[in-house]
Amino acid sequence: MKVVLFCGGFGTRLREHSETIPKPMVSIGTRPMMWHLMKYYAHFGHREFILCLGYRGDLIKQYFLNYDECLSNDFVFSRGGRDLQLFNRDIDDWKITFADTGMHSNIAERLKAVEHYLDGEDMFLANYSDGLSDLDLNTYIENFKRQSATAGFVAVQPNYTFHMVSFGEDDYVTEIRDMKKSDVWINGGFFILRREIFDSIQPGDELAAETFRRLVDKQALMGQRHHGFWACMDTLKDKMLFDDMAARGETPWAVWQQGHGQPHRPPTTPR
Repeated sequence: MKVVLFCGGFGTRLREHSETIPKPMVSIGTRPMMWHLMKYYAHFGHREFILCLGYRGDLIKQYFLNYDECLSNDFVFSRGGRDLQLFNRDIDDWKITFADTGMHSNIAERLKAVEHYLDGEDMFLANYSDGLSDLDLNTYIENFKRQSATAGFVAVQPNYTFHMVSFGEDDYVTEIRDMKKSDVWINGGFFILRREIFDSIQPGDELAAETFRRLVDKQALMGQRHHGFWACMDTLKDKMLFDDMAARGETPWAVWQQGHGQPHRPPTTPR
């Protein structure tokens, strides 16, 4: 299936990290967030991507136009760098469509803007480009195919605890208790969408708000509860947590490294 990635937002809550890099290009280790997400989808066989570009889309284009396989693969360096032989490749079998979907468009508007790139697709995948998971994508897709829903998303539990406050008379607080993540499920992205989703999007809609509420009324929206790893990069603190995990080698989202990697290949010469 084709994978639509929404990567055109401003990422305002990450501006303290950088005011010039779009959020999907914020790095985890040596690679940007969106590379990790695309690598995840490619691992499950979904290697055709449609990137919905907006803010600093030029940086995303430049990243792939100047992509360096050597940064994430073993290679042999010889003849002073004139000869580089790679043992594996990352993106040889990826097909990426770069689509300008507007600077200030919301998610539904970006999706509508790439509708023509999805001609002939009865079903496709989509994501926010700011979250990673160890979700078993194959099982998720098979579960969805058995149903008649128009759209599905992965429901996750936030990785924080907040305080719920109860009030009595004159605004005196009567109780403060921890609202743990086990009490709450939120939209974690990782959408599966049937083509009928375009019939449900109305002008001015936000996909996960008005459009999805319309589907709820029709009993056409499914949520796949996921109890495994999920995290998004929303703030500088989130970026630091991702970096710490990567530095420790704790990367549960890297399902392609967990005994399911590509077979060993002889060295090849980069193009």
